[in-house]
Amino acid sequence: MMLNNKLTTNPIDASELSFDDFKTIVIDDYRIAFESRQASLLGRKEVLTGKAKFGIFGDGKELPQIAMAKAFKNGDWRSGYYRDQTFAFATGICTIKEFFAQLYANPNVEADPASAGRQMNCHFSTRSLHEDGSWKNLTEMKNSSSDIAPTGGQMARLVGLAYASKLYRQNPELNYLKNFSVNGNEVGFGTIGNASTSEGVFFEAINAAGVLQIPMAMSVWDDAYGISVPAKYQTTKEDISEILKGFQRDENNAGYEIYKVKGWDYPALCETYQQAIQICRDEHVPVLIHVTEVTQPQGHSTSGSHERYKDKARLEWEKEFDCIRQMRLWMLESAIVTEEELAVLEDTAKKLVREAQKEAWNEFLGDIKTEKDQVISLINNLSDSSQALSKIAGTLGGTPDAQRKEVVSSARKALRLTLNQPSEERNQLLSWYQKEKENNEERYNSKLFTDGKESPFLVNIVPASYQDNSKMVDGRELLNACFDANFARDQRLVAFGEDLGNIGDVNQGFAGLQAKYGELRVTDTGIREMTIAGQGIGLALRGLRPIAEIQYLDYLLYALNVLSDDLASLSYRTKGGQKAPVIIRTRGHRLEGVWHSGSPIGMILGSLRGLHLCVPRNMTQAAGMYNTLFRADEPALMIECLNGYRLKEMLPDNVGEYTVPLGKAEIVREGTDITVVSYGSTLRIVEEAAEELAAYGISVEIIDPQTLLPFDTDHLCASSLQKTNKLLVVDEDVPGGGTAYILQQILENQGGYYHLDAQPQTLSAKAHRPPYGSDGDYFTKPSVDDVVETIYQMMNAHNEAKYPAIF
Repeated sequence: MMLNNKLTTNPIDASELSFDDFKTIVIDDYRIAFESRQASLLGRKEVLTGKAKFGIFGDGKELPQIAMAKAFKNGDWRSGYYRDQTFAFATGICTIKEFFAQLYANPNVEADPASAGRQMNCHFSTRSLHEDGSWKNLTEMKNSSSDIAPTGGQMARLVGLAYASKLYRQNPELNYLKNFSVNGNEVGFGTIGNASTSEGVFFEAINAAGVLQIPMAMSVWDDAYGISVPAKYQTTKEDISEILKGFQRDENNAGYEIYKVKGWDYPALCETYQQAIQICRDEHVPVLIHVTEVTQPQGHSTSGSHERYKDKARLEWEKEFDCIRQMRLWMLESAIVTEEELAVLEDTAKKLVREAQKEAWNEFLGDIKTEKDQVISLINNLSDSSQALSKIAGTLGGTPDAQRKEVVSSARKALRLTLNQPSEERNQLLSWYQKEKENNEERYNSKLFTDGKESPFLVNIVPASYQDNSKMVDGRELLNACFDANFARDQRLVAFGEDLGNIGDVNQGFAGLQAKYGELRVTDTGIREMTIAGQGIGLALRGLRPIAEIQYLDYLLYALNVLSDDLASLSYRTKGGQKAPVIIRTRGHRLEGVWHSGSPIGMILGSLRGLHLCVPRNMTQAAGMYNTLFRADEPALMIECLNGYRLKEMLPDNVGEYTVPLGKAEIVREGTDITVVSYGSTLRIVEEAAEELAAYGISVEIIDPQTLLPFDTDHLCASSLQKTNKLLVVDEDVPGGGTAYILQQILENQGGYYHLDAQPQTLSAKAHRPPYGSDGDYFTKPSVDDVVETIYQMMNAHNEAKYPAIF
C-alpha cells in the first residue's frame, strides 16, 4: 500500500454551500487535524525509541493552520517555522509519509522533497526548480520557502516574498513573467511563535512591511510560552497585538489590519482568515492575525517535558481547550457528526498514520539494507581465517536497523585491516567503497550552489573592448554605466538600500538611475539591514533579480544572521530545490575609522559558504563580475573598494556586456623572485611596493585572485610558486583571517607547499579595528613600507649577502 496521498482542505463559502457540502468540508478538516495530531504523537515515540534523532511538532496548532490553509491559494508563498505541519498537510505541501521520511533523514529527494534529509522534521519547502535549475510555473503551485530553525529567521525573507507581489502588480514591464505572478495577487503568509516576536528581526520586518504596504499576512501562534519561559518575560503587556496597536490602519489607509482570534474556535478562525486574507490580497495591506489560547500538548520538543515548567492548573486548562477536543465537541453539539462516526474516523486515521510511518521507515532502510548485505558479503569473501574481519561482518550483521554510517564504517575498517593483503576480493570491496563514496557525496554534500544551466561558470567570457579614444572616467561612473546598461537590458533587475534611490548611493554608483527607471526599480529603504537582505532573498525566490545594498561592509554584521542561516544554505538545504540569485552589494576595506574601514573577510569566509565572494581590485573588474552575475542564477557578495570610486579608469565600449569569470585569478605583475597574493585595496599597496623593490633587484610577481569563493580554480598561484618558490599573502583582515584561508587554498588544495624553499608568510592588519585618521590607518593596516620591508626580509633570509638586513 502506498500512503503518500495529499488530503487538502477547501474554503467554506456559506452562501453557496449546502449543509451536506458544509458537513463534508468540516469532517475533512477534522480528519486532517486528527491525522496531524497522530503524526505528532507517533513522531515523538519514534524519537524516544531511537529511530530518529530529534523531533519537533505542531500539535496544538492544528485548527488555526487549517483555517489559514483555506485562504492559501496557488501562487501564494509561505515563510514559516517548525510548527506548521498541519498547514503543510492541509495545503498538500507535505504528506504524512514525507513528514516521517524527513523525521528519519531520508536523503532521497523523492522521499523527502523538502530537504532530502538535510533538515530536521517540520522544516518545509516546495521544489521551485526543475532538475536543470530552471524555474517551474510557481503560479500553479502552493509555495513554501525553505524553513530555517533560528527563531524569527523566517521574517526577513517574508518581506521580500510579499514585496514581489507589489512589484508584479505595479510594474507593467514585468507582465511577461507569467510563471511567477498573476497581477501580483499572491500573498506572503508568515507564521511565528509568540515568544519569537521578541526577536529584533520580527519588529524590523513588521515595520518594513507597514512602510512598504505589501500583501503580508503574519500569523502569531500564541501558546503563552517560549519553551519554559512564560509570556510575562517575553512581551510587554504579555500581548503582541496589544503593543502593535499603533500599527492599526488609520484614515489614510497606512498601517496594518490587526485581528485577534482564539486558537480553539474553528468557525471564528475560518471567518477571520477569510476576511483578513481577502483584504491582504485585494488591497495589498499587511495583516496581523494574533491567534491566542493555543496549546502545545507535547511540550516544546522531544528534548524535554513541559510538565517541568507548567503548573497543574495550566496543564488542566490545556487539556480542556485543546483545539481538537473543542472542535470535536462543537461538531457533536452542531449535529454535524455522531459519536459513532467520529470513532470510525479516528480509528481509520490512526491506522493510516501508522501505515504511512511504517512505509517511510521501510523505504528509508531499504537502500541501506541492500548496502549492508553487500558489505557483509564482501568482507566475508576476504576474511578467510581473520577473526578481526569476521567480527566486523558479524557486528554489522547483528546490528538491527543499521544506518549508512555503520555500513560504510565497517567497509573502511576492513580495508584498513587488509592494507597489506592485496587480493581481487579486496579490490571488489575497495571498488564498492569508492562508488559509495561518490554516492554519499551526492547524498550529503552536493548542491551548495544550484549548478544548473544558468551557472555563472557557463556564462560566456567576453573581454572588455576599448577604442583609441576611450574615455578615462571615475570608477563610480564606470559602475553607473554598467548598472544603466543592465537595467535597460533586464526588467527583472531591481536595486534597493539606504540612500540608494534619490541620491544614487553614497558613492554615486546609481546616480540618476531612479529618475530613469522609477522608484519601483531603484529604491531607498530605511535603516534595516536584516530585512534589506531578506527583501533580496524573497524577491529572488520569486523570479526577480535583486541587488540588495548594505551601505558599508562593517554593517554586514547586522544582516549576517539572515545571509548565513538563510541565503548561504538555501541551495544546499533544499538539495537544489530552491534558488535565490540575489547580489549583496557593499563597499569596504581602506578608509577611516573603526566603523567604515572594515575588512572582516575571515568572518565572511566562515559564515557565507554558498555565496560567491567577489573582491575586485577596481571598478572595471567589479563591473565585469556584475555582468557575469546578472546573467547567472547564483547568489554573491560583491565588495567594492571604498577608496576606488574617484580613481580614474578607462571606460569599456561594452560596459554592460563584458564579463569577468568567477574563480579566475590574474597575474597583474610578472616576477621571478617571490609570489605575492593580494586582493581589493591592498593590491594597489603591493603594486606600489613592487616598484620600490625593483630598485633593490627584487622581482615581485603579483596575483589577484579576484574572487575568494571560489578561489583560483586554475591554480595560478601554485604555478607561480613553481617559478618563485616564495609566498607572501597580504590583506587587511585580522591576523589569521583571510590570509589563513588563502594559505590553506594554495598550500593544501593546490599543493603549493612542495614548491617552497622558504617559510610562507602573511601580512595582515592588526588584531583590532583601525583607529580614526590617516595615522590610524598607517599604523594598523599594511602600508607600502610594511610590504617592502616584509618582502625584503624574506629575501634577506634567503640570501643575506645579496640582501643585507635593513634593521
